[in-house]
Amino acid sequence: MAEFRLFGRSAAPGVAKGVLAVLDVARRPQLRLAGAPADEAAALHGALARALAEVEALAESASGEAAEMLGFQVAMLSDEELVRPALEGIEAGQSAPAAWEAAMDVEIAGYRDADDDHFSARTADLEDIRDRVLGHLEPLAAGLDVPDGAVVVAADLPISRFLAIDWARGGAILLARGSPTSHVAMLARARGVPMIVGLDGAAELVAGREALVDAATGEVVLDPTDATRAAFAARADTEMRASREQAAFRMGPAVTRDGTRIALYLNASSVDELEGLDPAICDGVGLVRTEILFDGPGGLPNEEDQYQAYRRIVAWADGRPVTIRTLDAGGDKPIAGVTEDGESNPFLGLRGVRLSLRRPDLFLTQLRALARAAAHGDVRIMLPMVTVPAELEAGRKLMETALANLAKDGLAARRPRLGIMIEVPAAAIAIDQFDADFFSIGSNDLTQYVTAAGRDIGSVADLADPLNPAVLRLIASVARHGWETGREVCLCGDAGGDPRAIGPLLRAGLRSLSVAPASVGPAKQAIAAIDLRDPAP
Repeated sequence: MAEFRLFGRSAAPGVAKGVLAVLDVARRPQLRLAGAPADEAAALHGALARALAEVEALAESASGEAAEMLGFQVAMLSDEELVRPALEGIEAGQSAPAAWEAAMDVEIAGYRDADDDHFSARTADLEDIRDRVLGHLEPLAAGLDVPDGAVVVAADLPISRFLAIDWARGGAILLARGSPTSHVAMLARARGVPMIVGLDGAAELVAGREALVDAATGEVVLDPTDATRAAFAARADTEMRASREQAAFRMGPAVTRDGTRIALYLNASSVDELEGLDPAICDGVGLVRTEILFDGPGGLPNEEDQYQAYRRIVAWADGRPVTIRTLDAGGDKPIAGVTEDGESNPFLGLRGVRLSLRRPDLFLTQLRALARAAAHGDVRIMLPMVTVPAELEAGRKLMETALANLAKDGLAARRPRLGIMIEVPAAAIAIDQFDADFFSIGSNDLTQYVTAAGRDIGSVADLADPLNPAVLRLIASVARHGWETGREVCLCGDAGGDPRAIGPLLRAGLRSLSVAPASVGPAKQAIAAIDLRDPAP
């Protein structure tokens, strides 16, 4: 075949070469005849249980943010309302596979056509749930296995499928849909998997064709010539040298060219993400996401479980500050038995501190565990999704209650500093109204709320840009308030680890960033190239 080039949007940089493996091919076998309704219902319940166990095992082995992201599938597979239409189909005489597929196709169509961006972005997860359960009811045709080092092609890719692939042997992702700000894109960047979304010319992406992928430019070359292979090899060598240069910055301090010291912290979801890392690469932990503790297969964690988890992170930090975010459930992170079902717009609903204050039993347990962990190091508590000062004050009162109860119980504890995340525009605009000990900007949510562009929606991905002037003005306003009041302002969203965004963020007044562990070297290299004495380009 003659060489052919396709173009899309970069979602995770890097170069790769391999053979195309197409995941979303037609693969439905002939559905079998129905048996007795009771037998068909039992078969469906068994398939659901096995599918749920698979997703929970993926979550447990993945740990960290990847496990947190699988919460949607766990919640859906545990939802009796999802199964009800299929059981009604079985009662009407359908086989379990036919009833399940028909019911899920209706559900998927509803999500795909929803006006709500949160729902439409979840269609890939629902398609994966449908196929996973069908796979336990009837063997699926060939076409789902991914060879080592393959370039994976799909319309979209759910998190569970991403985690089931061994990326250690190379490979890349090409999606006809998808978004650079989706959760799968975040995982791909964290694991160094090149990824392109919104790719045109999908008809050319036939399994077995050789592909060269430059995910930094969004270019794919099919059936390359010898000259193109040589040029690609040179580009790959350049990428490798750049990676080595970034690694050289990893252990040094984060300092701009004009000598301005920048505090660089790490984002993490558990101590598992930190083990094997030298704490000297950072100034501490700027964001600990606690959702994984509440969304594991063992059910909701008690105080002792949380205390031990937090204490391990504090021990790893070796005296450096550790900022732990309280439960940030809701939105795109549903947790069975905790979050509200059936909200019309979960991103604008009962999530973050709003939910915690509605569940004081869970909140007080978490605050007790955090105060106990603070007895072992510099623990700081951060409240997510704060909108009005009353939420901060309510959190502070519950912390006082927790400390009093711990003293009564004879348990060692210390009052941590209490800060808030700035991700709701209302809080950013009225920052002077919040008597917090510190502020941390959540650039992902702040950007999507300011730009009214969902972070998981490919069609508006270009609008969800943290460098939007309105977003930068709000960040600058928060940073200025921090300087004026002597309170630290950190940024802990994806933008903090994006070399493209670091310069504008520092020029907006930020002097603290919190990034994924894999972004430490690139972030320090980007910081070293910035001279804050020069006018902004």
